[in-house]
Amino acid sequence: MQNPSTTEFLASRQHTFPCEQCGAQLQYLEGSDSLQCTHCDHLHQIQLSRVPIEEYDFHSTLKQLPGAAPNSVQYTVKCQACAAEFEFDKNLHADECPFCSTKIIVDSHEHRLIQPKSLLPFRINAKQAGDSYRKWLTRLWFAPNKLKKFARTDRKLNGVYVPYWTYDSATETRYRGERGDIYQVRQRVRVRVNGKMQTQTRMVSKIRWSPVSGHVRRDFNDVLIYGTNSLPRSMAKELAPWDLGELKPYQEEFLTGFQSEVYKVELDQGFDFAKQRMHPVIRQDIRRNIGGDQQRIHQADTRYSDITFKHILLPFWIAGFRFRDRTFQFIVNGRTGEVQGDRPWSAIKIGLAVITGVVLLGALGILYLNTGADGVRVQWDSY
Repeated sequence: MQNPSTTEFLASRQHTFPCEQCGAQLQYLEGSDSLQCTHCDHLHQIQLSRVPIEEYDFHSTLKQLPGAAPNSVQYTVKCQACAAEFEFDKNLHADECPFCSTKIIVDSHEHRLIQPKSLLPFRINAKQAGDSYRKWLTRLWFAPNKLKKFARTDRKLNGVYVPYWTYDSATETRYRGERGDIYQVRQRVRVRVNGKMQTQTRMVSKIRWSPVSGHVRRDFNDVLIYGTNSLPRSMAKELAPWDLGELKPYQEEFLTGFQSEVYKVELDQGFDFAKQRMHPVIRQDIRRNIGGDQQRIHQADTRYSDITFKHILLPFWIAGFRFRDRTFQFIVNGRTGEVQGDRPWSAIKIGLAVITGVVLLGALGILYLNTGADGVRVQWDSY
């Protein structure tokens, strides 16, 4: 008997959207609340959901997850348009039939236990995303000259809804550290004047350290965490900001014509990433609370409470190009047109810039020696 967790089966629920006039496939029209026919251009108004966008309790959801495991199956989907059967990528829940290009959406719970409840629909189309990409490519510093030809080439961009988590949390952090206050003392120092060393009396800055302890509180809202590993996390992070205030309740109509990926970063792992995002903000709060001119933080213990989350989908345009036997990938924010990506560098241009910098520094050094300059030494001590 086969293991039921790895049995291939026919996806029980799949969704297509045929045109009510000609029967061809509808797909979402970017920047609107409509579907558009790919054949006759007929527009079909989406009946927008009135379901409120909610936050879900983090701990109670985690308790429910061990009771069931996400399916690790390979889906066989039967296209309702051409009757072809094909394997549906287990990492996607929206794609198209490879035989007739019918747009197909399967329920996301067939793949993962937590389903997306809201999304940001695409606002810019593939042409607009391509324009943003070409502008980005031509503005790259130290890029090879031959790279400019890629800005004149039309490249196919794939529209993909990418999974994200958002986390809210109240935090309270107790800390121990030191406060540093700068003061001035008179001190005899050796300085160079017109090329000769002299002893002078100067005011010298020192710092006095005193122990401190205390606590700080901060509430975090919508800490955004990339929910998959398909793209470098740093690249996806740079596509921010996202207009999360415009989130719409999840509706399959918005996915038609696009791929949609399921999350690979689990809920608890995502919150670990969120803590890393919160950490520098909390440390800055501690430094501000300590006060003084400088601060040292020796220990900080943070308690997280009232944790909630949302599972959302955000729109990406994704493409790549090959240059000198390497593949470079880039992504475009499907709302704003912001571009991030890999890029090649010109070793020649970088080398010339380094040589120019060395020459300029050498010239400044010669000028300094010829004209002379006063120098002042500042001593920092700890008490």
